[in-house]
Amino acid sequence: MTAVVLLASCGPDAAVPPRPHAAPPAVTAPEPVVEARVAAIGETSQLTPPLRRAFDPAGDFTPMRDPAPDDWLAQHPEAPQTFDDFLRADTRVPGPQRNVIYLLPLGEFPREAPALGSLSAIVHAFFQLEVRVLPAVTLAEVPAKRRIHATTKKRQLLAPDVLTWLTRRLPDDAFGLMAVTMEDLYPQESWNFVFGMASLRDRVGVQSFARQDPAFFGDPREEGWQALMLRRATWTLVHEIAHMFGLSHCVHWECVVAGSNHQAEADRRPLHPCPVCLRKLHSSIEFDPAVREQEVARVLEQLEITDEAAWSKRRAAWIRDGTR
Repeated sequence: MTAVVLLASCGPDAAVPPRPHAAPPAVTAPEPVVEARVAAIGETSQLTPPLRRAFDPAGDFTPMRDPAPDDWLAQHPEAPQTFDDFLRADTRVPGPQRNVIYLLPLGEFPREAPALGSLSAIVHAFFQLEVRVLPAVTLAEVPAKRRIHATTKKRQLLAPDVLTWLTRRLPDDAFGLMAVTMEDLYPQESWNFVFGMASLRDRVGVQSFARQDPAFFGDPREEGWQALMLRRATWTLVHEIAHMFGLSHCVHWECVVAGSNHQAEADRRPLHPCPVCLRKLHSSIEFDPAVREQEVARVLEQLEITDEAAWSKRRAAWIRDGTR
């Protein structure tokens, strides 16, 4: 980008007589330096005190770390999406006639798979919208390209084909339709796999639980593996549904909407949105942030995701009355 320098032009010195007794220029304090990630939250001074606290980092969030060579941002450099950018974008907003999030199981779900009832409770608490689980659909009904992964020797479905098929099944009252499956997914021929994929425009998405099970790679299922799998499924599910609202990958903070290139990177992401992404969701859904955090805490506590439940409890108290 070329920088443009504006020059003021005038004639000879004699044509511009000096101002008599000109006062010395006023000395003004320098503008405070605002971190880009904080500036991305947008102006909040006109909001109510609880909303200001909801979008105030207040020491509860971790800035995005510098990516390692195999991490998402090292492999896929992405431009930031600030709150103001989000407001200018072509985003999707629930309305009175289109306010349900649907979950659609694809293929078989063994007993050890994450329970759909648990996942629907998480989605309801997170987005504060009604959630319904549709009857399962067999893989034979899904016109998606298949391939056998060269390393795992397991079948994969082409995720964009699944998304195209889902757009034709979107219920009339749906804000979004999210397919969930135990089949592995890939986004294009040159990629190994993808945890999930969603459309920013069409309000559809698909996610796979396959690689979130330690047994996928032949590793032993050690004690607590089902809780780990549920946590991983939760992260992918809310991440992909957030994209349906028009949120791009977060680059500001460690955040549930941040991109992930591998399981270790996904595992270190939190299950909560950063202040920038929370404000984007709030502008679309208009929930009470304190009530939302209380409900998220209650559901996560029931599912024994205790660290995130405690985090949401603390955050709810801070938003509600400023207590720490």
